[in-house]
Amino acid sequence: MTFTSRQDALDIENEVPWEARDKPATLYQMLSQTTRAFPDRPAISYQLLSGPADKAETLTWQQFHDQCCQAANLFRSLKIGESDVVALILPNCIEAALATVGAAIAGIVNPINPLLEPEQIAAILRETGARVVVTLKAFPRSDIAQKAAEAVRHAPGVHTVLEVDLNRYLTPPKRWIVPLVRPGNPVQHHADARDFNKALAAQPKTLTFPDSTGDRVAAYFHTGGTTGMPKVAQHRYSGIVYNGWLGHRLLFSEADKLMCPLPLFHVFACHVIFMACIKSGAHLVLPTPAGYRGEGVFDNFWKLCERWKITFIITVPTAVSALMQRKVDADLSTVRNAFCGSAPMPVELFKRFETATGIKVIEGYGLTEATCLVSCNPPGGKKKIGSVGVPFPYTDVRIIKETPYGPVDCAPDEVGEICVSNPGVYAGNTYTETDKNKSLYHYDRYLRTGDLGRLDADGYLWITGRAKDLIIRGGHNIDPAEIEEALMAHPDVAMAGAIGQPDAHAGEMPCAYVELVAGGTATGADLLEHCKVHVHERAAQPKYIEVLDELPKTAVGKVFKPDLRKRAITRVYNAALAEAGIAARVTSVVDDRKRGLVARLSRQGEVDEATVGHVLGQFVRPWEWAE
Repeated sequence: MTFTSRQDALDIENEVPWEARDKPATLYQMLSQTTRAFPDRPAISYQLLSGPADKAETLTWQQFHDQCCQAANLFRSLKIGESDVVALILPNCIEAALATVGAAIAGIVNPINPLLEPEQIAAILRETGARVVVTLKAFPRSDIAQKAAEAVRHAPGVHTVLEVDLNRYLTPPKRWIVPLVRPGNPVQHHADARDFNKALAAQPKTLTFPDSTGDRVAAYFHTGGTTGMPKVAQHRYSGIVYNGWLGHRLLFSEADKLMCPLPLFHVFACHVIFMACIKSGAHLVLPTPAGYRGEGVFDNFWKLCERWKITFIITVPTAVSALMQRKVDADLSTVRNAFCGSAPMPVELFKRFETATGIKVIEGYGLTEATCLVSCNPPGGKKKIGSVGVPFPYTDVRIIKETPYGPVDCAPDEVGEICVSNPGVYAGNTYTETDKNKSLYHYDRYLRTGDLGRLDADGYLWITGRAKDLIIRGGHNIDPAEIEEALMAHPDVAMAGAIGQPDAHAGEMPCAYVELVAGGTATGADLLEHCKVHVHERAAQPKYIEVLDELPKTAVGKVFKPDLRKRAITRVYNAALAEAGIAARVTSVVDDRKRGLVARLSRQGEVDEATVGHVLGQFVRPWEWAE
């Protein structure tokens, strides 16, 4: 059955209930089924460098299966049981894929963003009770080994560190040079350090222990966050298998080749893409350790797609924006679709990408707390640009608003909080910290996402804002409290409000508005310098800070952020219009019932409508003429 509408999704559900569907019960069963079906087909390819002719390594499904078994056996030999945690502090590489699957078979895998600071990584290691860490051996131009060592030093439960040496992916003479320029020994810690690949090779290629007999927690993923202590979400086999099944049932087959320059430590790449490959037999291609952030990846991207005869590009709006700065200089005749997630894509960017490449864009929506997937624009059906499509089969989305009499479902096109129930929602146990699960569900079943949105009459889901106060920069969640606390540490600052201002590339960038104490003299420029020191994560450092005579406040004295967001939209849009020489200005920003905050423009002379649409279409927030 095709997936062209919400009715198709319902028809798939009606075939057989999810609980009764013949499906793999565990990740190992899913991997084994695919290996038996396609043992000699390519499973995963990886290249350390981004050149279209650079050395690459490919494993078939049989090879990948065997090495995953070796990884699982290795972790069991290190006393990892089903409730014990293996943390991965790794960039993309074949070892990251092997360790992800092996750890989830043997125990609980806990991928951690290596861009986090050591104290944040250590806090996650302590929260999850990690016993084994897999990370990099010290490598030129990377500080991951040093960060991991410092984090382990503050995580007493870790007893073993397994090191991956990326030097094996290089060819001479670079392979000979690395040992000569390799950074010195990282910070000393208490855990035993071993070579991952050597330890792996010593293990049998079939499981030495029985697979799990049913559903259980198999993964911990921390929520986005580049600042503060991220929450840790629990993922069961049922949610992982569900995400893999969706990809196979609706998107991919064994004939597909997926270019995925997104990190495996994130649910989008791991559960949505990697698990769909494991279920379907599709071929996963990972270019460079840092993916899209890797040196030369954007410049070589189209050639890489040609090299691997890619059929699906996996991307995010910030990457699409960067790709549009490069000429399409390769044969893309095999590429059918680009699957885009993490943040809404501006309408203008959507149109430019499809026009320049001839590749159809499929926008999706998901979140870590739901093991990821919730909805997408149906590949074979109507795409409503700006929406995030229709809920997947076996996913129930309700738009709910709070009233004095309790939660109430919203009417079509009425905005409320997006609430989700599906096999990926672990109701009652979403987070490892019990206190974090309080008030997280409606009717004890529907996960409250914190996103505001609406369902239209056709069942399409539209995101209009966030009940949460997070700033989303290129898919990374930033807690504004961290910026505000840093600003409040300045002696001249009385009050601060941090928000996300519109950005054509990243969707949002952090900015802040401050109110000074009586006699305070600090300027916005002064406070930007202050934040460079006191906001530790580079991604969270504000791009713009403005000093106001008085911040807008609620009746109880809290900073009223909707007014700050309106101010930021006005400033950013007017700057973009002025730079383009367009005789129009934003005169107000209104809160529309269906679309959220909308910029209203007034003409100040002759205006070319298409040019305005091109300039403001680069931003996510909508606009309209005031008259």
